[in-house]
Parts: sequence; C-alpha cells; structure tokens
Amino acid sequence: MIPTRKLGIDGPYITEVGLGTWAIGGSWQFGWGKQNIEESKKAIQQAIESGVNWIDTAPAYGLGLSESIVGDVLSYIKNDIFLATKCGLLWNSSGKIKRYLDPQSIVKECNESLKRLKRDYIDLYQIHWPDDNRSLEKSWEAMAKLKASGKVRFIGVSNFSVEQLEKCKKIAHITSLQSPYSLLKRSVEPEILKWCKDNQTGFLAYSPLQTGLLTGKFNKEYLQNLDAEDWRKKNDLFKEPLFSQILQFVDSLKLTAKKIDHTVAGVAVAWVLQNLVVTSAIVGVRNEFQANKLKEGLNWKLSDQDLLEIKKNLVKYLNY
Repeated sequence: MIPTRKLGIDGPYITEVGLGTWAIGGSWQFGWGKQNIEESKKAIQQAIESGVNWIDTAPAYGLGLSESIVGDVLSYIKNDIFLATKCGLLWNSSGKIKRYLDPQSIVKECNESLKRLKRDYIDLYQIHWPDDNRSLEKSWEAMAKLKASGKVRFIGVSNFSVEQLEKCKKIAHITSLQSPYSLLKRSVEPEILKWCKDNQTGFLAYSPLQTGLLTGKFNKEYLQNLDAEDWRKKNDLFKEPLFSQILQFVDSLKLTAKKIDHTVAGVAVAWVLQNLVVTSAIVGVRNEFQANKLKEGLNWKLSDQDLLEIKKNLVKYLNY
C-alpha cells in the first residue's frame, strides 16, 4: 500500500508518489521524443493498479496529447483518481510555446482541458509558469473564480517564487506549489519549502529523478542514443563538464543503494520524501516496466549515516 500525505490545509490525502505524464506527450518543443500511445495507456493503468491515486498532466505536454491519453484511460477505470492539470502555456500553429495568463484565456484553457480529460471538473488546476507580461493578481483572481464556479476543486501554482506566492495568497488560498526538487535541484531550500510550511500549502516535487539522471541508467552512450527530438539533449545538465560530474555522483549513489538493498531511483525519491514538507513526488513513466517501479522510494527511510554519505558525495562531485 502506498502511504499518503494531506495536500495542504484544504486538500485531500494523496499518495506520496504521483504519476507524471510529461514524457508521454511525445514529440513537441520540450518533449521527450517519440512515444507509443498504447504503451502510455498501459503505463497509466499499471500505475493506478499499483496504488497511485493521483495524476499530474498539462495541456502543453504533447500539445494536448497527454491530457487526451489520460482522459481516455480514466474514462474506463473505476478508481477515484485525483487529477491535476495546468494552464498558462499556449502554442501556435508551429508548436512554439509561450506563457500567457490572460484571465479569459485561463477560462478557455480550462474548458478545453475538461473536454480532453472527459471530466466535469478538474481536481487541482495549476498555473504552469508565471507570466511577467500580465497581472499575476488578475490571473489568480480568474483561478479563484473557476474554483467558485465548481469547474475546479482546488487551485495551485507551479514554478513560483516567494514574492509571487505572496501576491496570490492575498486573493485566495494556494492549495499547492509544484516545483523541481531533487538531489541535483535544491533551489527550493530553504525559502520556498519554509513558505509552504508556514502557509499550509502542499508542496509537489517534480523531477525527483531529475529527468532520468538519478535512475542510474545514464551513461554517455545512453545519452547519445536518446531520440533526436528529446529536449534533454539541449539541457545544461546533459552537457560537459557537468554531465560527467553528475555521472560520478550517481556512481556513488549506486554504492549507497547497493549497501542498503535499494535502487538508485528509490534512494533519490526517498531523499525527496524525507522532507516532510513535501506532500508528494511526481515520478514520470513511459511504460509498464517504469510504472512498476513507482513504489521503490516508499515505506522506508534513509538513515542519518546514509544522508551524511550522500551529502558528502554531493560536495565531493558537484560542490553542492
């Protein structure tokens, strides 16, 4: 059984891992390359059968494809799944993404997501990224109105700073904040996590496996064989000299994982969940095999000695 944690002060109890659907969107500007739709559906089914009770998606993932796949699967699955999606990233005819948080556009996006997801309401509706060209207060007011209308149950944000969170909380409570958090991305420490704790806002950690780097499967050959349209080939974490330094750190994690009879991915997820401010870690999958691994970081904790060893290796290899 997957343990649960309460999502902020007003949200439900959700499993400590949530299913991320970024990668199943296939090829787009920030996509992971070609993806088989049937494999995606089987992965979602397997994750739910494993006990995961919530799914995170977004219109931008595959330019509507990810939401449509999730909607198709949930239309014939009886499980009560807490469904989170987002707004604020639009695309043009050539598939180029831009941030856009006009209040009318937010409402339009919500209606379009409801159609793709085949639902009457969205459990958690999140602003995907802040839009510096528009009034954040007006955007958040539009989100609050959607909640009042019953089209969404809870409202949250993603990739927001403390300053932006402060602006929103004056208008309506922020149920959740979704931000990157992993052994390799720790910018939410300590200010963001402290803000969430102080304001009783749930924290959803995305990319706890840092887009695959913390699974233990990466090496230089694996990187070269990624799909030509995989966005990771352009990401700084996959460029030298940082990539080699990360591989050295991951090798040290393999030793830690072997010593305690867990996988590298399990160690990485357990490390994120060790912080009790974190409500859930969003783990992305692309097939049934990966979906079967979702529980590896659950129901156990890293010891103080393990944590100290990991910390020393972060300093040694990455100067973190």
